Amino acid sequence: MRVEIWTDIACPWCYIGNARFERALAAFGHRDEVEVVHRSFELNPEAENRATPILDAVAARYGRTREQQVAREERAASEARAEGLGFRIGGRVDGNTFDLHRLLHFARARGLQAGLRNLAFKVNFADERSIYDTETLVSLAVEVGLDGAEAREVLADADAYAEDVRSDERLAAELGAGGVPFFVLDRKYGVTGLQPVELFARALEQAWENRPATRVRPPVARGPVPAP
Repeated sequence: MRVEIWTDIACPWCYIGNARFERALAAFGHRDEVEVVHRSFELNPEAENRATPILDAVAARYGRTREQQVAREERAASEARAEGLGFRIGGRVDGNTFDLHRLLHFARARGLQAGLRNLAFKVNFADERSIYDTETLVSLAVEVGLDGAEAREVLADADAYAEDVRSDERLAAELGAGGVPFFVLDRKYGVTGLQPVELFARALEQAWENRPATRVRPPVARGPVPAP
């Protein structure tokens, strides 16, 4: 069985949803027969790497006051900490995640994508370090076991793994993803938005029980995807 997961490292709900899915998968009786494929999604592909404080950038993007955005961050922090995840408020910056997504595809080719993805989530939300500059990305690559020189070459070549990222994003659009996190199980069941562990567990069981079927079925859950 295959589970495809679209996320953006800049998305707090993806950070939390990833942890919840991993909890559900760890408790799933057939977890060793589940292939998890992480796919790319950019929340703000037009963003530039200008080190704009995340609270100001996202508030402006969605027409909120700074106080409203702080309240959303506090909610995300509470949800994250309930999952045992670190989450700081106020120190993150806005930026363009395309290079990070390219690096994640490079890591996938080396069998280290999940480790880099989880480390990038931690660095962004728990440590509040920028995930947008080359030196940080190379250091993260090295930390998970990738070759630093190769990672630097990938980042220096704007075309390296760019089509892999775009292909993921086109597929997300074809499948109707309006935001992330977005989980697709065997191309038959979909789970969108921030959902509880129990729903992921039910989705895994349902997809497993019906895995021989080829008919596309309605999503298990398709709730609103919260903006960052």
